[in-house]
Amino acid sequence: MFRLKKEKKYRVGIVSDSHNYVSKQMLDILKMCDYVLHAGDVTTERVLDQFRAYGRFYLVRGNSDRDPWAYRIAKRQLFKIGGLTFLMVHDQMDAGRLVEKADIVIHGHTHRYSEEVFRGRLWLNPGSCGSPRYGQASMVVMEIQDKQYTIQKIILEDV
Repeated sequence: MFRLKKEKKYRVGIVSDSHNYVSKQMLDILKMCDYVLHAGDVTTERVLDQFRAYGRFYLVRGNSDRDPWAYRIAKRQLFKIGGLTFLMVHDQMDAGRLVEKADIVIHGHTHRYSEEVFRGRLWLNPGSCGSPRYGQASMVVMEIQDKQYTIQKIILEDV
């Protein structure tokens, strides 16, 4: 009997719009992730350093990331995790033609959670993990295995 080998399962912590705030609950969740994605608006380098300590870290510059350190950060990142191609931007309007190469588009900016499959790709906004404007602070944990994903929205209680 021929068996296909299952690929490793990856846990990906996805946040955006921390705006100089880091919650203990969020950091505890990120400790259990293989990758951490931040879709911009970290706001200070001190907070950025806290995110860098968890997993493999990807970041894009948001509109509130204005200090000199922030201008070294790209506005778009294209990368692969578990066989899926991610495009990450702060404002979804900045995705441009790179969107054609992506299976999943991660974005922030609106501070509002959204999850939509459009033209065969997932568009995911984890909401704001530090400065909610519309309801509760949130983040996402995505699990990826064999090029399939599941999404868990997490409400952050300590923000």
